Amino acid sequence: MALVGYVRVSSTGQNLGTQKDKLKGYGCQRIFTEKHSGLDQARPQLKARLKYLREGDTLVITRLDRLARSATHLGAIVVQLQRQKIAFGVLNRKRSIFCT
Repeated sequence: MALVGYVRVSSTGQNLGTQKDKLKGYGCQRIFTEKHSGLDQARPQLKARLKYLREGDTLVITRLDRLARSATHLGAIVVQLQRQKIAFGVLNRKRSIFCT
């Protein structure tokens, strides 16, 4: 059972460091990083992360908008994670939210 992180920024001028630091501090052993628009469905690291996760793992992100840009897309990802029995967690400044 691993904690697996995913960080994304929209443009090459933005920095992934803050998100990575939060995930490392939380204990993520593997972090997938990406510089792509959230609207881009062909994000290679998003696909790689979804293939990497195994039953019992937990996907951790820093904010919901780093994973998906629409409720429909987020819902599809969460359903896929539930089918694979993968937990999902969101870290933010005030409180963390986790689902199994």
